[in-house]
Amino acid sequence: MQLDLDRVAAYEPCAITDEPHDAAVLVPVIERDGESYLLFTKRADHLGEHPGQMSFPGGGREPEDADSRETALREANEEIALDPADASIVGRLDDIRTITEYAVTPVVARVPDRQYVPNESEVAEIIVVSVSALLASENYESEFRDHPHYGEIVIHYFHVDGYTIWGATGRIVVDFLERTTNWRAPERIDRDLA
Repeated sequence: MQLDLDRVAAYEPCAITDEPHDAAVLVPVIERDGESYLLFTKRADHLGEHPGQMSFPGGGREPEDADSRETALREANEEIALDPADASIVGRLDDIRTITEYAVTPVVARVPDRQYVPNESEVAEIIVVSVSALLASENYESEFRDHPHYGEIVIHYFHVDGYTIWGATGRIVVDFLERTTNWRAPERIDRDLA
């Protein structure tokens, strides 16, 4: 599955400016044998926030970071040893809110297809998932939940190769897929926990 990353490059993303914390993640796109893949990390089990969950490399903005792009690249370097010079920034997706009061900016970049080294203090594992697997209807499900701050929300789940991508990362994946392919998140909701 080839992606139309030009749609990301041309997109003017929506920014969130009213959360107390700012963060950024890198959405790393790898091309392998004519197929597109996304690189994810599995967070270390001992971390205080979201232990063991699938995520994109990223984290909180530091005072020395000039912008969200710099935050995403710095964090990717710390977490998976990606040299910032090896990342070709494509553009940004819409900011998202998290339950931990962060405004997260997803920064999309092409990165080389090579072995990356997890920083064991933060990352348990690095996983590369094909976009075609993320697009497969049998790997997707959703549910309504009643959120204490945001009301009724949809939670997206992608189940691929024994891993589950959900939460904030799942929302970013949905935005990425809807922006770069003709896929749309199904309107049907599998479960209602509201």
